[in-house]
Amino acid sequence: MHNNTVTPVAVLGASGYVGRELIGLLDEHPDVGVAFATSQTERDVLGHRSVPLEAADGRWSDVGMVFSCLPHGVSAPVVERARVAGARVIDLSSDLRLSDRAVYGLTEVARPALPEAAVVANPGCYPTAALIALLPFARAGLIDTTRPIVINAASGVSGAGRSPKRELLFAEVAEDFRAYGVGNVHRHLPEITGHLTPLTGPADIVFTPHLLPVRRGILSTVHVPVMEPLEREAGERVLLDAYAGEPCIRVIRGGIPSLRDVVYRNRVALGVTPVQHVSRPMLTVVSAIDNLVKGAAGQAIQNMNVMLRLPETQGLLC
Repeated sequence: MHNNTVTPVAVLGASGYVGRELIGLLDEHPDVGVAFATSQTERDVLGHRSVPLEAADGRWSDVGMVFSCLPHGVSAPVVERARVAGARVIDLSSDLRLSDRAVYGLTEVARPALPEAAVVANPGCYPTAALIALLPFARAGLIDTTRPIVINAASGVSGAGRSPKRELLFAEVAEDFRAYGVGNVHRHLPEITGHLTPLTGPADIVFTPHLLPVRRGILSTVHVPVMEPLEREAGERVLLDAYAGEPCIRVIRGGIPSLRDVVYRNRVALGVTPVQHVSRPMLTVVSAIDNLVKGAAGQAIQNMNVMLRLPETQGLLC
């Protein structure tokens, strides 16, 4: 059903990279309008005059949807105040992603629960890329959990946020490539394991993120131990069957995706190949997303569209 009424929305924390991306996409959306935006640092965000966060509490009744792009640890109390006041909320922080107070908004999984959801926790960018790659094999019972799943993922610099940091200066990042969160300690690991192991049972996952000297995009290389050998075509068939009809997922047959397949798009691109020269069977699944779009603002709008019973890809390029 298509709703011809323009829904007013609010964007909290609009001046960060995700907030700015969200404002830009919402401005092009035919069925919503930005009623107000908040920022503690900028008075104007992409043509929208911003107000301090404390001013939002008196305006929840003005909007039909609230997007919270507030920092981790700050967002949850504000989300709760908006919810109690009757607003529906999509939280783009990590605060509620493992909480029963919100629907986990990986759209391709959560779609049935979204139309009635009061609060949706938008997934993280790294977990989006990893889970979309892994879930079809987990559901098919193909993952050998006696061996670890190894995820090596590389993100553009915008994934680190807009706050100034010396290690993210151009001269520090350009012509370099480095790992961080080494030792399986990155904050996104519990989100990945928390939404995968209910399907697989206990499983070891080794997740190592890397910083790419580009503005945007994530390329995630996932090494998956499998119960029995699978040729490329069989691995592709698992993905194609799982995501048949999905407008924002593309399986590249006979190939592997790159960032060029996804930047500025609300798309996950996937490719798979068997691992050669190993004693026990493995697959390598490569997934690519734009960290600011399908990894954040675009998936939030995809979720909003389903929540408001609008066409799912309205206002999005998949």
